[in-house]
Formats: sequence, structure tokens, C-alpha cells
Amino acid sequence: MDRLQKIISSAGVCSRRQAEEFLREGRVAVNGAIASLGDQADPERDRITLDGKPLRLPEKKIYLMLHKPRGVVTTLSDERGRPTVAGLVSGCGGRAYPVGRLDMDSEGLLLLTSDGAFAQRMSHPSHQTEKEYLVTVTGRLDGCRERLSALTALEDGTPIASARVSVLERRKGKWVLSVVIHQGLNRQVRRMCAMAELRVERLVRVREGGLTLGDLPPGRWRFLTDRELVDLMGWERTE
Repeated sequence: MDRLQKIISSAGVCSRRQAEEFLREGRVAVNGAIASLGDQADPERDRITLDGKPLRLPEKKIYLMLHKPRGVVTTLSDERGRPTVAGLVSGCGGRAYPVGRLDMDSEGLLLLTSDGAFAQRMSHPSHQTEKEYLVTVTGRLDGCRERLSALTALEDGTPIASARVSVLERRKGKWVLSVVIHQGLNRQVRRMCAMAELRVERLVRVREGGLTLGDLPPGRWRFLTDRELVDLMGWERTE
């Protein structure tokens, strides 16, 4: 529920101050009843009119986090009939596009949105949000943390910022690493591991900025909170 003057101004009809005047003049109705200044309504459930005409509200923008499972492609459709992230979030109430990518064999936190400006800003190279991955590796394990941390370019010469690497678990023949990067280039962590003579058995993105995957089960999604949007982008949701 929001105050009517906020709902009217958010629809782009007028300023909030002008909306207050419309309410004082009795020009606004909710479900057929004349509204007063200070009244509230639910724009998704109530019929709000101005001078007898229904108020046209802007489409509500979608911001959500998906726990992408292994074997799902980060596209809206796939010509080969493979499962897509779009199919997993089909119940979100709109068309949401992936922000960045996780390859088919990778898992974990994936953002999706209907807000093009949000997607562009999050994907822009200047917006170097930390991304943390839990990576299970085999191969040349001794000294792997140091080799990964020392990389400043990929195999094709593309420069990268130094990763922050720590060993979380040592099992016989395989280790679990935390790898924190900034750029998020195509298959960056896998390419880094290959350069360090490591084979990736499992790769899960668990954090992006201050947003963590937490206990969200694979294949499930949830909407981002206003607080999470502020932490990611520094601005409040306006809808």
C-alpha cells in the first residue's frame, strides 16, 4: 500500500505536489469512491482513476536472483532444446533477462532483470563488482593458490586484475578454492585454472558484491530486496 499522491506521480502524470491538489479537488477515485489526501491504495489490486480515466501505471521492473543449476544454459531460448534460465524463472511475472553469464557446466548466483539500464550498468567494465566462486579442482595442487593469484593476463593476452585465492578444503586428490575476481570475463575462472595446471570439477558462484547465494536451493529464485539493490547499485527502487 502506498499513498495515492506517490502512486499518481510515479505514473508520470504530474508531480507529487500536483497530485495532492488533484486529491483535494476530488478528481481521484479508488474502486469508484472519491479519495482524499492521505488515502492509500494498492496499485496492483485497486482501480485508481483520475477524472474518471484509469491511471496507467508503469510496468513494474523485475530484479531477481536465481541459483542456476548445472546443465542449464544462460539464454532465454535454445535451438537445441536444452533447459534455459528463462524456463526456471517463468513464474516471476514478466520477461527477465540474464545479467552476465554462467556457462552450462557452472552453477550458482545469476541475476536476471527486466531493467535494461540496471543490466547495462552491472555488466559495464567500469562496474567491477567482486564475484566469488567456490571451485573444486584437481591436478597440480601444490602451489596452485600462488599460481592463480599471480596471473595478470589470460592465455590470449587479455589483462586481468589479480584474483584473491584461498584454500577452503583439502581432500585427497582435490581441493576446494575460493576465487574472487572483478572483471568476470568469459569463462575467466576456468581459463585461469587451466593456466595454473588445474582441472575444474565444479564451479559455483556464491557472491556478487554484497549479494550472497545463501541457502537458495538449485533451480529456485527470489526477488532482490530494496536493501540489496542499494548495496549493488547505490540507489533505491522507485516503483
